[in-house]
Amino acid sequence: MTDRLSANLAHLKASETVAISTEAKRRKAAGEDVLDLGVGEPDFDTPYAATEAGVQAIRDGKTRYPPNIGIAELRKAIAGNLSGLSAGRAVDPDAIVVSSGSKQSLFNACFSLFGPKDKVLIPMPAWVSYPQIVHLSRAEPVMVPGDVEWSLKVSVNDLERHTDKLVRGLILCSPCNPTGAVYTLTELKAIATWAQKHDIWIIADEIYRRINYGPGAAPSFLDLPDDLLGRTVVITGASKAYAMTGWRIGAALAPPYLAKAMAALQSHTTTGANHPAQWAAATAFSTPGVEDDVVHMVAAFRRRRDRLVARFRGEVPGIEFVDPVGAFYLFFRVDGIVPRTPVTGQAFCEQLMQREGVALVPGGAFGDDRWVRLSYAVSEKDLDGALDRIFRFIGSLASSRAA
Repeated sequence: MTDRLSANLAHLKASETVAISTEAKRRKAAGEDVLDLGVGEPDFDTPYAATEAGVQAIRDGKTRYPPNIGIAELRKAIAGNLSGLSAGRAVDPDAIVVSSGSKQSLFNACFSLFGPKDKVLIPMPAWVSYPQIVHLSRAEPVMVPGDVEWSLKVSVNDLERHTDKLVRGLILCSPCNPTGAVYTLTELKAIATWAQKHDIWIIADEIYRRINYGPGAAPSFLDLPDDLLGRTVVITGASKAYAMTGWRIGAALAPPYLAKAMAALQSHTTTGANHPAQWAAATAFSTPGVEDDVVHMVAAFRRRRDRLVARFRGEVPGIEFVDPVGAFYLFFRVDGIVPRTPVTGQAFCEQLMQREGVALVPGGAFGDDRWVRLSYAVSEKDLDGALDRIFRFIGSLASSRAA
């Protein structure tokens, strides 16, 4: 008898970002001096009003099975929130499916839309779970390299070069994890027009939309005309904007027939998201006072971003990085630290952890190991301390290799 796993898991790899976070926590628990800049979650408390709503829901006995598609109050709150972010456009609450985090929303969409022989385009670098979710749907992920001169974003021409008759979908993240790049509305419109021409589905991961350093929220596919949105799924959730990662509330806005199919799929997997957490999220999405918490958090991220960028430019001017316009990541390049002696992101991160006790994520996790991702979702004190160590390590690495 052999311990044979299903062919469904043939391409499955554990999440590198989760593994790095786990290792950093293990080292901290063992008493090591570790600064973790690998984790992708806000370091702020969940807004008080949302927390109290969750606690009150438990006290009120809202602890039984929720409606599979999500409680009506939360779907209405998400619809109203999306409408407000996109100049009051009409958003149908019945087209929203609430799930156990935006990752499940992504899985529901991919599993409902794609299958064997289908191809799904994924701009690269990309969040680690996108290709894994596509594989689990038994479709083929096709990685489309972004343009270094264009903040590692992709253009319609890039997408066109990788498109054939088997391409059925595109997963696009903006603001982007891991780069912090943001697609402009003009760029989104061009991509939507291209997708419409080829009958390609767009899965728009907009979980970081509120963490944007331009005016207001980042541009969204929901800012486009209705006639470009017939084959678009918008992914959102409470995790990033409301610092509710552990509450596990995500959502997908999809055409009604697809939303119905996704809800049916979910009825055989999780039977819906955590019930009290849905009430907490409903409060987060709909309470005006919570918006003050979001504005405060984004302002803090902006200050850290500005400090981070200034220090990189001033102290290691030869290091290339993507200018972060949204989210809370800096994606910087390490392969050219020493001329003619390429350094991989994996080696850089391993040695940095061993020698300086700083956890970062190698770019190979996102498809390009010439780069490294740094999360500035940490206190300003820890951020400055980590940068001191990173720059010291870069200096020692360069001098030792040169010698």
